[in-house]
Amino acid sequence: MTAPEATKKSPAQKGMRSTVLGIIVNALLAICKGTAGFLGNSYALIADAIESTSDVISSFIVFIGLKIATKPRDENHPYGHGKAEPVAAAVVAIALFGAGITIAIQSVHEIITPHHAPEPFTLGVLVLVVIVKETLFRFVFRVGQEVQSTAVKTDAWHHRSDAITSAAAFVGIAIALVGGIGWESADDWAALFASAIIALNAYKLFTPAMAEVMDEAPSPHIVGDIRKVALSVEGVIGLDKCFVRKMGFDYFVDLHVVVSADFTVRRGHDIGHAVKNAICLANPRITDVLIHIEPEDVLKRENPGVA
Repeated sequence: MTAPEATKKSPAQKGMRSTVLGIIVNALLAICKGTAGFLGNSYALIADAIESTSDVISSFIVFIGLKIATKPRDENHPYGHGKAEPVAAAVVAIALFGAGITIAIQSVHEIITPHHAPEPFTLGVLVLVVIVKETLFRFVFRVGQEVQSTAVKTDAWHHRSDAITSAAAFVGIAIALVGGIGWESADDWAALFASAIIALNAYKLFTPAMAEVMDEAPSPHIVGDIRKVALSVEGVIGLDKCFVRKMGFDYFVDLHVVVSADFTVRRGHDIGHAVKNAICLANPRITDVLIHIEPEDVLKRENPGVA
C-alpha cells in the first residue's frame, strides 16, 4: 500500500518553501553585511557576509536535494529518490565547515595585520542581523521538525550559526570601540571564535545526515508504534523482526509477523495485507511495508526464546 501522493509531497513542499525564504533573506543580509563591513572597517562583519553567502549556496543545495527527493520511484530507483535529502544535508554540512575554515584563515590574517577599529554603526547592523537570523532559524527548524527533514533542519542550523557569528562580531566590535587603541583586532578575534563554533556545528550536522544515508534506525517510538498497530490486527499472534529505514520523507518497513501454523497460505496472505494496510493508514509517511509471515511453531523452533 502506498501513501497518497499528496501526503508525500506536502512535507517536501513545506521544506522547499522555507528554503526559498532562507535564500532570499540570506542574499539580502549578505549584501547588507558585506557593504557595512567594508565601509565600517570590520572583518568580523565581512566574515558574517561570507557566512550568509555560504548560506545562500547551501540553501540552494538543500532545495535541489528536496526537489530530487520528491521524484517518484522508477525502475532504477525502486525505493525512490529520498536519499537525495540526507545527501544534500551532508553536502551543506561540509560547505559550512569549509566556510568556518575560510573565516578562520582570514581572521588570523587580519589579526596580524594592523588596521583601524570598526565604525560604531556596524553594531546596529549586527543587532538587526541577529534578530532576523534567529527568527529565521526558529521558523525553518520548526518546519524541519514538522516534516522530519534532516536537510531542512541542517539548513536551519546554518541560520543559527549565522546568528552566533553576528553575536560574536557584535561583542568583538564593542570591545574594539570601548578599548580604543590596541584593541582594534578584537572583532577579528571574535570572527576567529565564531569560525570555531561554525566548524563544530558543521560536525554536529554532518553526523545525523550520514547516519540517515547509512540507514541508521529511526527513533524507537516509530518502531514501537508500528509494532503496536501490527499486534492489533486480528490473527497476529506476535512479531519477530521489525526493520525501518528512512528514505527522505518516507519510511519503508520490513516486518516479520507470527501467525498460527494451522492457517492456510491464503489466510496468512490476508493477514499480511491487513497488517500492511493498518500500518500505512496509521502513519501516512510509511510508503511501503514488506511482510514476512512466520508460522508460530517454526519460529519457536528456530528461536526458542521468542514468545
